[in-house]
Amino acid sequence: MDYGKYLYRQKKLDQKQRSKQKKSEVKGIRLSLRTDIHDLETKTKKARQFLTDGHSIKIALIFKGRELSHFDLAIEKMQKMINALTDIAKVDQAPKKQGYNLFAILSPLR
Repeated sequence: MDYGKYLYRQKKLDQKQRSKQKKSEVKGIRLSLRTDIHDLETKTKKARQFLTDGHSIKIALIFKGRELSHFDLAIEKMQKMINALTDIAKVDQAPKKQGYNLFAILSPLR
């Protein structure tokens, strides 16, 4: 067999195997302390769509200015969104504060 033909077949086989692998991306949802109920529902619906597509999501609640003093309200808002998604997702990382941000990571139930 010709070596060039072997390389060609090997490359095609690698391409086929790569196309069969499922690519899982981490999608981001950004919230604020001032995000209202309807906007929260819209973002929850989009997060639900990402999860049903098989992607993990990273929920980021961004603090601006003096909002950092209302940390308890931020945790409450984050928990509302997480509770709305618990039927199709599991929490990989509980809400965690990093600087002016509050992060949580959810992944779909397999």
